[in-house]
Amino acid sequence: MNNLEKRSFYSFLSLYIGSSFLFLALAGFWYYTAQKNALQNNSYFQMQHYSDKVSAAIINAHMQGGSLHLPAAAPQTELTLISTQNDVVYGALPHEISILKNNFSILENRSILISDTPQEHLNIKYVIVQSSIFHQELEALLAHVLLVMIVIALGIVSVAWVLSKIFMRPIRQKVEQIEQFVQDISHELNTPITALKMSAKRAMQKGVYDEKILTNISISTKQLYSIYQSLAYLNFSTPKQQPETIDLQPILEESIAYYAELSRAKNISFDTAISSASLLITEERAKLLFSNLISNAIKYSMPNTTITVTLKEHVFSIQDEGVGIAEEKIKEIFKPYERGSHIAGGFGIGLSIVKQICDEFKININVESEIDKGSCFTLTWS
Repeated sequence: MNNLEKRSFYSFLSLYIGSSFLFLALAGFWYYTAQKNALQNNSYFQMQHYSDKVSAAIINAHMQGGSLHLPAAAPQTELTLISTQNDVVYGALPHEISILKNNFSILENRSILISDTPQEHLNIKYVIVQSSIFHQELEALLAHVLLVMIVIALGIVSVAWVLSKIFMRPIRQKVEQIEQFVQDISHELNTPITALKMSAKRAMQKGVYDEKILTNISISTKQLYSIYQSLAYLNFSTPKQQPETIDLQPILEESIAYYAELSRAKNISFDTAISSASLLITEERAKLLFSNLISNAIKYSMPNTTITVTLKEHVFSIQDEGVGIAEEKIKEIFKPYERGSHIAGGFGIGLSIVKQICDEFKININVESEIDKGSCFTLTWS
């Protein structure tokens, strides 16, 4: 990845992970708080229940005049009984308690419940229950929540990484296409520019301008202009013209004549059957449509072959005897920067422009091709 792609990749990754972690932290805090309150209420009711059992035992022993039998305490639970004179009758008084009153407190390492339900039976005024169960459960809850959040966080990072890769895939493809496009443009421009320089240099050295030099200059200039037309079409800010019904015959004849020098350079001849045919289109788009199809046919045709061009009402076809297109690539050739063959030069936008123009003006396009035998492009319209 280049620096721009890396910035995009890591920006998306950090944004996704950051927002997910924030949501995860809020969800974890909400769950921990809700479970903590539930554990606290459960601890209170358990301690209150044990306190009520102790008070019931005290009251029964007092009412029946029997001996006091205290119920067994739960694990991590301690019991203290306080007399009406505030003396410790049973157990040990917690150091944290300075004033005896009916309440429930959660301290640093234990929970304390003070209850006056004995109502001074057997001279016992308060039942104090101490328990560390809540704090142990709270620590276990915290460890569980943190473990789950860590696992989910790792899952989020993994998913974010995969999604970032998926997110960057079309961008990566476009960058590769653009890089290849730039390389192809550089190559395509280099050929006619070099030819122009050499022809101009030869002409200046000879002091005369013979037909061959002028032909080379003309061909190179037309190649440059063809590239310029294609690039200009890709400039989406170019204002659109209103289509009108025009006769395609003179435009097609002009396009064939325009590429006559280039076809003669490869000893390619044209077999034409052209008659008047009308179409609702702009003249500029019609010229670009024919230009791309004709130049494409010349480019991929072998020397000493024939290009057959037919135009009649509602139908145009152009057939070459070139390298042909593999069947599995026919559906791909109209995509930007895709080429049916790498034998000839080009940067893969000619047929894409043809398809865009056909779609714009409701023209159907059909391709028939066979490797090493040539291709036939047929355009039909109503």
